[in-house]
Amino acid sequence: MESPIPLEQQSTLGQMINDYGFPIIAAVGMGYFIYFIWQWVTKEIDPVIGEAQGVLIGLIDRIRMLDNDLIRLNQKLNVVLTLKEQQEISENKIDELREIIKEAGLSETDNEKLHSLEDLKKIYKEEQNK
Repeated sequence: MESPIPLEQQSTLGQMINDYGFPIIAAVGMGYFIYFIWQWVTKEIDPVIGEAQGVLIGLIDRIRMLDNDLIRLNQKLNVVLTLKEQQEISENKIDELREIIKEAGLSETDNEKLHSLEDLKKIYKEEQNK
């Protein structure tokens, strides 16, 4: 069976091992392997990693912007809900005061008996004591 390495190279490789020793030849072969891998990484892999890093930074920035937008929208929603609740409370109080005025026999436009908020408070207290 023939060897895949030509006879001329076998004798050259064998002669080099004979002249310099196996450890030296193995170290030179390992040095070439390391050089080849280093060249491959710097020419092929580094540009791809740099591009991916740029894309990753852009995505992180977009996520931060979306997070900030979400926080702002949540704050706005809380403000709207609080204002709506306050408005409902105010409307309920106004309806309650109108009911008290009607029960007291006054009209909302009647200014003779109802001159101030203090008068309305007195009427309210009287209604509560009944």
